[in-house]
Amino acid sequence: MRQNTRTLFVATVLFLGAAVSHLAYADAEAGEALTLHGANAVTACMQCHGAKGEGQAAAGFPRLAGQSKAYLTKQLHDFQQGYRKNSIMQEFARRLSATQINDVAEYYAGLPSNPVGKQARSATPAVPAPSVSRGQLLAQQGNWDKDIPACFACHGEKGAGIAPSFPVLARQNAPYISKQLADWRSGARTNDPQGLMKAVAQKMSPGEIAAVSTYLEGLP
Repeated sequence: MRQNTRTLFVATVLFLGAAVSHLAYADAEAGEALTLHGANAVTACMQCHGAKGEGQAAAGFPRLAGQSKAYLTKQLHDFQQGYRKNSIMQEFARRLSATQINDVAEYYAGLPSNPVGKQARSATPAVPAPSVSRGQLLAQQGNWDKDIPACFACHGEKGAGIAPSFPVLARQNAPYISKQLADWRSGARTNDPQGLMKAVAQKMSPGEIAAVSTYLEGLP
């Protein structure tokens, strides 16, 4: 049974990793203007995600800087069509045209993903070293005793992401990662490819979720 689980997991990763997303031409300058100033009924993205796409950890808003264009485009379309639930983002996405979605995604994808400075990191309480080590083990090796694959097996070496389905995890705000894992675990979020994240999250304990989220946020 475990061998079958591993085989299915590997096949899913290879299939999704090979997917090619066709994206139309985008205007990063138009995306920047929308991000910083908004447009008509569209609120400026920076109000939630920061001027440099660094996010707001305390409020649960994710880092978007350096995220792949393909992933960001998909998430905005998913919000727009109701495949991904969030009252704020669904309302925001519904007001965007296809061109605006493309432009915003282009702009954020072009931003440096490294923290703007120490203030870019969330004010997450310090976690004892054993917990951080546990998170590192989960990210790099997984826990096959519970059929939990390594985060990096899907999300790339050092959490760098594999477009279009697997986002960048390195430096992502820990509270946001924890919330997404909890949502997949409970079924509140369902737009993961082939139910892969739901299957993983349901096998993780709250302690494992906290540990891996903290480790991923602290990656260089």
